[in-house]
Amino acid sequence: MKNKYKIIILGITIVIIFILFLRVLNSNKTYQPNQMIGKKIPEFILEDLFNKNTKLDSNILSGKDFAILNIWASWCIPCRIEHPFLMDLKDKNQINIIGLNYKDESGNAKNFLKKYRNPYSLIGIDKKGEVAIQLGAYGVPETYVLKRGKIIFKHIGPLNEDAVNKILELKK
Repeated sequence: MKNKYKIIILGITIVIIFILFLRVLNSNKTYQPNQMIGKKIPEFILEDLFNKNTKLDSNILSGKDFAILNIWASWCIPCRIEHPFLMDLKDKNQINIIGLNYKDESGNAKNFLKKYRNPYSLIGIDKKGEVAIQLGAYGVPETYVLKRGKIIFKHIGPLNEDAVNKILELKK
């Protein structure tokens, strides 16, 4: 009789554990890449890539009517793919682009810009990737479009023609 109760209790316990397991597996753990849309850019202070004495902070972006924040790195192959699109946004469309150099060596970043040209008006060094994490970035490249310090659009991955058209539409 005691063994019968033990088997029933064990069976109920296994069923409860199985139900909890299924519930956890089926819960939505998907990261929402647009969670920062409509929010102010997080506060940060970074060292400037070209001038160690200059600090780049979030107030620079908050004061702009329209700006782009682009997370990039010299070691990032997709960053090379998107680079011509950034140059066009800067040269043809006079859009202010701020760079966030992600987990990179300063010398390598400077060589990258010397080779491919510099689309950025300012570049902050995010050596540890902390600012990128605050922004909810997946990695590099990622591009944020800002109006008066608020994020209005986020593009994950290298910019392409469709993303550029969306940015130009948002600028209007």
